[in-house]
Amino acid sequence: MKVTVCIGSSCHIKGSRPVVEKLQELVARENLSDKIELGGTFCMGKCQQGVCVTVDGEFFSVSPETVSAFFEKEIKARV
Repeated sequence: MKVTVCIGSSCHIKGSRPVVEKLQELVARENLSDKIELGGTFCMGKCQQGVCVTVDGEFFSVSPETVSAFFEKEIKARV
């Protein structure tokens, strides 16, 4: 599974760094590093929608406050 987080200017301001750090922590805690590839990219073109994240190409808007629930529902449940 490929999870990509936007680290462009707008998403950075909205909290992409804490989102990335929390995802790294959750992947490590669940021992899923062999199944989940975390990556970063610059602008996904949806700057108004918060921190942009894709899971195998499917778009999601995530924030530092929602990243844990997002991980459980959209990542862990699919592995």
